[in-house]
Amino acid sequence: MFVIGVDPGLSRCGYCVLRPGKSRSRAVALGVMTTPVDAPVARRLALLQRDVRELLDEFPPTVLAIERVLFQVNVSTAMGVGQASGIVMAEAASRGCDVVEYSPNQVKGAVAGDGAADKDAVAEMVQRLLGLPTVPKPADAADAAAVALCHVAHSPALTVAPR
Repeated sequence: MFVIGVDPGLSRCGYCVLRPGKSRSRAVALGVMTTPVDAPVARRLALLQRDVRELLDEFPPTVLAIERVLFQVNVSTAMGVGQASGIVMAEAASRGCDVVEYSPNQVKGAVAGDGAADKDAVAEMVQRLLGLPTVPKPADAADAAAVALCHVAHSPALTVAPR
């Protein structure tokens, strides 16, 4: 059983494939899908969609957890994040996969114990909870792992809470 966590973005879309376990969740895959910033938006969305399909083909998830964007100062960034979120959620839902959204504060609270924790604190807790030798890089990958861990913490059906 896999839980996929996603930190959506059009330029960089973080992902983490998590396998919940009895004593500790394990990251099976962790990284970032990227699109060229100089390409037209439609092409970038198509590239992201292809990458998401490949990820879901390789690691069919039980659930896909995604960070919900509540506020962005930069309107063009918010549009791209929203578009990327839509692609990811639609691809997962079209396969019959449950899709769950978590706010940034929910993710931070579940992983770091503080809904106002900074990115470094969250990344360090991701490292500890997953038993990784280093803090995951780039930050989008660490954020995606935090989203997956948040789902494990909030899901009574899974065998392990991350802490």
